[in-house]
Amino acid sequence: MKDEKLRITGMTCSACANRVERVVGKLEGVSNANVNFANETLSVKYDSDKVNGSEIEKAIEKAGYGVQKNLKSYSLKVEGMTCSACANRVERVTKKADGVINSSVNFATEKLNITFDEDKININKIKEVVQKSGYNLVIDEKKDISEKKIPEYKKLWYRFVLSIIFTVPLLIISMGHMVGMHLPNFIDPMMNPMNFAIAQLLLTIPVIIFGYRFYIVGFRNLFKLSPNMDSLIAIGTSAAIIYGFFAIYKISIGNTDYAMHLYFESAAVILTLITLGKYLEAVSKGKTSEAIKKLMGLAPKTANIIRNDNEMVVPIEEVMVGDIVIVKPGEKLPVDGEVVEGNTSIDESMLTGESLPVEKEIGSKVVGASINKSGFIKYKATKVGDDTALAQIIKLVEDAQGTKAPIAKLADVISAYFVPTVITLAIVAALGWYISGESTVFALTIFISVLVIACPCALGLATPTAIMVGTGKGAENGVLIKGGEALETAYKIQTIVFDKTGTITEGKPKVTDIITKNLSDDEILILAASAERGSEHPLGEAIVRAAKEKNLEFKNIEEFNAIAGHGIEVKIEDKVIILGNKKLMIDRNIDLDNFEEKSNKLAEDGKTPMFLSINNSLEGIVAVADTVKENSKKAIDAIHKMGISVAMITGDNERTSKAIAKEVGIDIVLAEVLPEDKANEVKKLQEGNKKVAMVGDGINDAPALVQADIGIAIGSGTDVAMESADIVLMKSDLLDVIKAIQLSKATINNIKENLFWAFAYNVLGIPVAMGILHIFGGPLLNPMIAAGAMSLSSVSVLLNALRLRNFKANI
Repeated sequence: MKDEKLRITGMTCSACANRVERVVGKLEGVSNANVNFANETLSVKYDSDKVNGSEIEKAIEKAGYGVQKNLKSYSLKVEGMTCSACANRVERVTKKADGVINSSVNFATEKLNITFDEDKININKIKEVVQKSGYNLVIDEKKDISEKKIPEYKKLWYRFVLSIIFTVPLLIISMGHMVGMHLPNFIDPMMNPMNFAIAQLLLTIPVIIFGYRFYIVGFRNLFKLSPNMDSLIAIGTSAAIIYGFFAIYKISIGNTDYAMHLYFESAAVILTLITLGKYLEAVSKGKTSEAIKKLMGLAPKTANIIRNDNEMVVPIEEVMVGDIVIVKPGEKLPVDGEVVEGNTSIDESMLTGESLPVEKEIGSKVVGASINKSGFIKYKATKVGDDTALAQIIKLVEDAQGTKAPIAKLADVISAYFVPTVITLAIVAALGWYISGESTVFALTIFISVLVIACPCALGLATPTAIMVGTGKGAENGVLIKGGEALETAYKIQTIVFDKTGTITEGKPKVTDIITKNLSDDEILILAASAERGSEHPLGEAIVRAAKEKNLEFKNIEEFNAIAGHGIEVKIEDKVIILGNKKLMIDRNIDLDNFEEKSNKLAEDGKTPMFLSINNSLEGIVAVADTVKENSKKAIDAIHKMGISVAMITGDNERTSKAIAKEVGIDIVLAEVLPEDKANEVKKLQEGNKKVAMVGDGINDAPALVQADIGIAIGSGTDVAMESADIVLMKSDLLDVIKAIQLSKATINNIKENLFWAFAYNVLGIPVAMGILHIFGGPLLNPMIAAGAMSLSSVSVLLNALRLRNFKANI
């Protein structure tokens, strides 16, 4: 399979995007075609043995659109970002670069997701653009990891510890006398005011050195007219320190009153508290991506393989397609493959969420990172490295965590204008109080407090952290959500359309009823199964399977005659056995007796009756049906309770479809619909701006999945991750549809809570810092308290997002 990204030119609306998807999706060998109209990009996955790139391009051009090749997409780490304003700046400068199609920066994951035309710009040039804006782009993350860098949260912890070593004695010296503490005479403010001031300055300088990054990044961004949170901290603490130097000058010329108006301790405490806040933030952000870490930790590090008739242990990276892998009981499977020897039961719960082990025999597909529970098996590696199911799932979750939900745009827009607005408000408030007659110290307090309290970090973290935890929690439960937009839309769904075969039903016909005249059930089943043995017809296979499950002994066939479209005629033990439909019985003048009424009842129930006669005498009916999955009715009842209507779409006949719909409680039945018409039926349901979800197998239903507001693929969890759906359910359980919707609702509610508190904090905090309470006789906001509050606001948003880790579906 080959993945390619193309830029499509000439599209004017979403209908054009749908047309390109349909045209490309119909090509033989194309398994997935997805057009992003906003970015004008086509992501296509195809089998290069069946179709090539030029054929895809010709199909697009024939449809009336142009193609640009050589599009590359990367997800790269950005170092040096300290707040959402930094993320906005990186996003802005990269989007402006010629050749960049789309660029999105996620502050929570510290990732730049970028798509560009390699004919116009390369990754090194993009790195230069990012570096010029003041940040670093990590191109080779593996090399970066191998260099054993100290993790960022540890650096922040060291900075905090070193800062507090100097800040605590600074606070004792500057404020101890206010609470009755006695200072030594040589630094007593009354006896030696200059020593008192110099001691504070000497203790403040190391804290400034430990917090040097605030100044470098803050002032650099300020001079580039793109101020961020560090700019607020740098300006505020610099103002306090400069005023401290001014106070020392005043003390030196004899004005000792200034010893009581030093601001060194405010600067040091602000820097220390914000470093602590950054440390707590980094730790919390680390916890949001625990789902990815858990997934990455599932795969074993080595594999026991047979190569050139030699058994050897190799690192998992060296396993090649075609290698025979040996797995003993209790071991993890290193890669995906197909069993060639032995049988066992395998625990796939870490990938699919399915708690029961799955039986495997020769020919069964197995998935890397699952656990071999009982038997010894050998299997042939079919997918290794980045092609394994686990690797695809990890990539899917990482991509989802890197995307933005539409609700995030609000926070992005506000953050972009927020910092310049805050600086303006701080200057206006300080000048206003000074002009009204307040002292310089009072005005400076106002200025620093406004700058420090108004950090936009909480706004920038509100959405991405919740999406990270939400998508991670989904992955743990076997529900893979491909992006923020899908997560935001799922809970708004008003109608869910289910494909019938393999979604509501098992997709495998099964013997449901045996009606007899003179013989026993088993005798009828033996004759029917013996006659159908070797048949490739699904109904015949179902009868043979039923006999095998009961360990019945087959009889030898003496003669065989297939009657096309009607049934079969065989000779067993000198008896002529006819097995087929009602029309065959009538054609052979076989009396249906009282079996006709029973067969009609079976047909009304959505079952297919097959009549069996012996020597032209009707002896029984074997009914076969595609049975409803165990949880289908329960899931549809739960969906109805959520106020969502349910439709079923199928190519099956209307009578069978209505029988299935009645059994499980479906509202709308769309029967005898051709695969190519399914998308149009979904479109009709969307009329009047209704939000519609389509649930199907993700392959045959690809056009309908793309047409729906949310496409949900339901499958075994091996190849489904790269299909055209927005949400992938790793196990074939419809109850997971409810999990996906409830997880969507829980995540969006969490985002709204985060945004509310982030907005509320700033809306309330800034006026208080500006002195509105003081106008009515209330207190001023101390800059040190402002710093603590600002740090806690970001941490509180992260902690709220982490509550999603306790999500449990209510079914």
